[in-house]
Amino acid sequence: MIKSIFLSLALISFSFNIFSLTVNYSVKMESPNSHYFDVEMTISDLKLKTTEIKMPVWAPGSYLVREFAKSINQVTVLDASGNPIKAEKTEKNTWSIDTKGHRQIKVKYQVYAFELSVRTSFLDDSHGYINGSSVFMYVAGNKNISGELEIIPHASFKTISTALEKKSNRIYAFKNYDHLIDCPIEIGNHIEFSFDAAGVHHTVAMYGEGNFDVETLKRDMSKIIESETKVMGVNPNKNYLFIIHNLTVPSGGLEHVNSTTLQVNRWTYKGADYLDFLSLVAHEYFHLWNVKRMRPKELGPFDYDKENYTDLLWVMEGFTSYYDELILRRAGFYSEDDYLNKLFGTINYVENQPGNRVQPVAHASFDAWIKSYRPNENSVNTTISYYSKGQILAAMLDLYIIKKFDAKKSLDEFLQQLYQDFYVKLDVGFTEEEFQANLEKFIGEELDWFFDKYVYGTDIIDYAEFFKTVGLDIMDKTTSSSPSLGIRTSSSENGLVISTVYLNSAAEQQGLSVNDEIVAINGFRMNSETFAEFMESIEIGDEFEILLSRDNILKTYTIKMGESKRYQYGYEPNFTDKSIEHFQYWLRID
Repeated sequence: MIKSIFLSLALISFSFNIFSLTVNYSVKMESPNSHYFDVEMTISDLKLKTTEIKMPVWAPGSYLVREFAKSINQVTVLDASGNPIKAEKTEKNTWSIDTKGHRQIKVKYQVYAFELSVRTSFLDDSHGYINGSSVFMYVAGNKNISGELEIIPHASFKTISTALEKKSNRIYAFKNYDHLIDCPIEIGNHIEFSFDAAGVHHTVAMYGEGNFDVETLKRDMSKIIESETKVMGVNPNKNYLFIIHNLTVPSGGLEHVNSTTLQVNRWTYKGADYLDFLSLVAHEYFHLWNVKRMRPKELGPFDYDKENYTDLLWVMEGFTSYYDELILRRAGFYSEDDYLNKLFGTINYVENQPGNRVQPVAHASFDAWIKSYRPNENSVNTTISYYSKGQILAAMLDLYIIKKFDAKKSLDEFLQQLYQDFYVKLDVGFTEEEFQANLEKFIGEELDWFFDKYVYGTDIIDYAEFFKTVGLDIMDKTTSSSPSLGIRTSSSENGLVISTVYLNSAAEQQGLSVNDEIVAINGFRMNSETFAEFMESIEIGDEFEILLSRDNILKTYTIKMGESKRYQYGYEPNFTDKSIEHFQYWLRID
């Protein structure tokens, strides 16, 4: 198990070439409890009068400008003799250096790293985790360069885990800057184990204590990998690395071309939580095809200076979300009912989001940078998740293809074709128009009706028609009306506070607002328990008096209880000889 150990990773260095230019890095961690990486960047064989160095503003796979330069301090530049050279910060993430007459310079800076997420870097006395886009600067215009990375850890740290190709004891090779920062590094005394699956050697680096069993993980992760490789027809890797952080408060997963970082609760490896873990494994692993290789044109090569907009995250994340659950069925972890309950749970979640009637899923993809990663108290009313809505659309397309080809083809074959046409043959991304055109070519008909209504529109999906092909009748889609004030509340040091007000709800129509503290109802002091009890005791149309504190001003409202109608889709088997064949093909076990 991981112990608390003083970390001092002495040096990380690498070099690359373009024309005659070489760049070497070193990263020292002499005081891990300060959480600072001391970085030194040596640029040699310079011929330019001015050299620009840049820091990425975001991490690929996480669509938010995180402003990594905000964690950089004390940037200094020295010539080969150690004398200071003029350097000027010209933009938030760019430094311009006067290199006229200098063949070699050294750029020194500190990076504060104390956010342990899958998107950032972290340093303390127990381990070091490096996510390259938050640590390494690059020379502007010089990203397409191969080179080597040297890692020299502190003597008390025995294990280095990274997907970079190991050349010698501490030397690792990278193809270019994109590749370098796409290979996270775990350094410490973590557990490391390996297994082979789908012809690929897999290594798992386990940081932190947890209730995991290594042999169980080898068996179950292998099943997922084998099933996903069958979906795509080929596995492009020779080696793959899972970095797993077992924590109290995890942050999910982030995909890389031949590795992933997963963060989970340390006690997640038993019961229902374990299936959620396997679903996360399936999700991030599927990304090695879908987004890391088969991708929108905006997502590689990357522009690290700004947002990289695309309408296709509903495909990249939504299709991946569809397969991360379907794979658990194909690998034998879910029964048919388990899988269907998961899928219909997602359907009911999406259809009961007010934002599903406001924001098309293509727009949710495009606006990920400003909305998905920055939700506020009104987001439920105006946005929809491209993960969840995209998952449903993937399922509908799968059912449509199964019907079209009489259970001889599915969404699997379309993804295989897309992968071959754009990645294997050309290694280029596709546009929104090319994605639709290729789907239409595969199916053999135009699909404007699907894209106009469901991708770029907000129509309610015709679930009955799609599910008919697999013999499932869709049950009554609404429940009876129920009393509803239309709010969410949270308990804080300020009392019982309204955290969400739903669109067109009784609360919104009658003047209640987010951040209002609910002090009393009908003269009785409220807390979360008594408020829940009161809400259960009243009927639609009942009136009550509510005392609020808004900005420390007491206000009294007379409220008439409203109602809500929730979409509640269910299914009932109604098989024919043909539909049972389609159903079994859809939910087959490998």
